Amino acid sequence: MATLADVAQLAGVSKATASRALSKPEMVLPVTAQRVLDAATKLGFEPNNTARLLARGRSGVLALVVPTLDNAFFTPIIGGAQRRAAAAGLQLTVAVHPLESVTELATFDRLARQVDGFVVVAPRGSDDLIIAAGTLKPTVLVDREIESLPSVVADTASAFGSLVDHFVAQGHTKIAYMGGPAGSWQDRQRTAAVVAAASGRAHLDVLGPYPSTFAAGLSAAVAVRASGATAVIPYATAIGLGVQYQLLASGDIHPPLVISSERAIVDALGLPGVPAIDVDGEELGRRATEVLLERIESPGAPPSHERLGVPIYWSGADEVELR
Repeated sequence: MATLADVAQLAGVSKATASRALSKPEMVLPVTAQRVLDAATKLGFEPNNTARLLARGRSGVLALVVPTLDNAFFTPIIGGAQRRAAAAGLQLTVAVHPLESVTELATFDRLARQVDGFVVVAPRGSDDLIIAAGTLKPTVLVDREIESLPSVVADTASAFGSLVDHFVAQGHTKIAYMGGPAGSWQDRQRTAAVVAAASGRAHLDVLGPYPSTFAAGLSAAVAVRASGATAVIPYATAIGLGVQYQLLASGDIHPPLVISSERAIVDALGLPGVPAIDVDGEELGRRATEVLLERIESPGAPPSHERLGVPIYWSGADEVELR
């Protein structure tokens, strides 16, 4: 197997020059860079990826930061990000940082010294705090938008608004929205969308805020029934399942229509006429990592803000794709 020393000898340059020509060709004369490249090609030399990254001042590691590992929503995002990083020859590490307190910045700074960039899921921290964290290394936000940082968002707000449209068209005059965690950026978007869609068309109760847990749904079932709603849109699948379970366990034979935010749940339970929000978490993670790689290569580029379409699935019917 050819070594860097073999390439340098064939090209008639030092190992240091050969290394620079392969990792930072702009630092040597064009004729020298070409001679080294020709020698490497002739010998079939493939520089070690780690060495090449270190030569460019990089670690070869990306970090995906999530607020908790208790929420299953983050699992496919991690999977998509990991596969995209691997395709680029990079390692992905997962770190838990809610990013809700300025005291977290010191820990975040230590992590920043070990990685080349961040994919950050931080739904509840202040904009100023997220911006401060995002200045440490190239950063891309997932499911949150701040003007100065690039982001990739699942457009669930538009999907939630369309759900209200569908329910109104089906004759529902009382609808309840079960809000997500206090301070959540996505919850603010979804709340605004359902309020706008229901305005002048149906009575809408906004309940909550609730954490995205099954237990929260159990405790909220009484409020849901008291609202008189015949259609309920929960912020997260776990909340909706908790409501459904509690109503059925209490012997309520006429529970309100509850939407699941996952198609697999609707299909598994065989719930006819119950719609599902079908967020592609893997695509969120993959695309956010792709944007981060672009950001690392072009740090001065203006921040991009992407919104991925989210389909609505109705059991026994075709999907309605929202883009």
